[in-house]
Amino acid sequence: MGTGSARLRFETLSETLSESGMKFVAAWAGFLGTLWLVRRAFQMLSSKATKAPTATLESNARVRSPSLKLPPTLHYEKKGHIAVVTFNRPESMNALTVEMLGAMDAAFADFDADPDLWVAILTGAGDKAFTTGMDLKEAIPSLGEGEEMGYEDHTKRPFSDVFKPIIGAVNGYCLAGGLEFLQGTDLRIAAEHATFGLSEVRWGVIPTGGSHVRLPRQIPWAIAMELLLTGQSIDAQRAYEVGLVNRVVPAEEVMTTALELAELICRNGPLAVRTAKEIAVRGLALEGPFVLEKAMGERVFASEDFKEGPRAFAEKRAPRFKGR
Repeated sequence: MGTGSARLRFETLSETLSESGMKFVAAWAGFLGTLWLVRRAFQMLSSKATKAPTATLESNARVRSPSLKLPPTLHYEKKGHIAVVTFNRPESMNALTVEMLGAMDAAFADFDADPDLWVAILTGAGDKAFTTGMDLKEAIPSLGEGEEMGYEDHTKRPFSDVFKPIIGAVNGYCLAGGLEFLQGTDLRIAAEHATFGLSEVRWGVIPTGGSHVRLPRQIPWAIAMELLLTGQSIDAQRAYEVGLVNRVVPAEEVMTTALELAELICRNGPLAVRTAKEIAVRGLALEGPFVLEKAMGERVFASEDFKEGPRAFAEKRAPRFKGR
């Protein structure tokens, strides 16, 4: 059974299912996640999924993919064994466009395929924001029209299949989709003035980029629920206290610290590092929960509240929700 048919169009079913039906969806999503893991395990045994990088720390050989044609809003640099990917819309708080999402997919596909790149750093240009998530001028119309916004495969979320380490270097606001991308990273360095939050519920929306699945597994349940249910933000020190970030440093030291951490990882065996991450990620078995998040999210995106929230945001007034 193919992946597309296996999902059985959960996003359509979720609009009409009763409470008992949603329990069935949850159980079936869990089964699909387990089935996917078993299938991948057999694939790995007969493929080169965990083949060792051909470059070593002792070798000066440089293996490079052809140069990518990326928009100016996303920078992609290769520094030795380290890749640096930068959101580059500082004038718009590095808000993401559909074009940027496609460019980031291409950059990380190149990073993942390049055997001479062992660690990536994800950051934002300027000193105001990492990224504040999707540009609402693009996101709201697209979601209202039923577009997938990058998640056609509902078992995936940002960096789901990237098993090389990714370091998040947070230099300011890390909100909405920005925090969802950060949850796909492995290590995080934050500037002292950084802010973290998921404000979607304040506008009748939910974050379906994996936050309902990843966040409660990365920080304590009560803190995750506080972020998801109140829509309020936390500062860098609080993020450090609850384990969302590894270190908090002065703004001017964010990239330096991230590079030092990347270089420290590069001193280790690249195959061992990649395998360690892959085991940890696959062991979480997030595919089923990701499908469930997408399925249940559809009832929000089909609601009157979803239309009212963004409208109120655009009109700079308090939303008048109806709960339907």
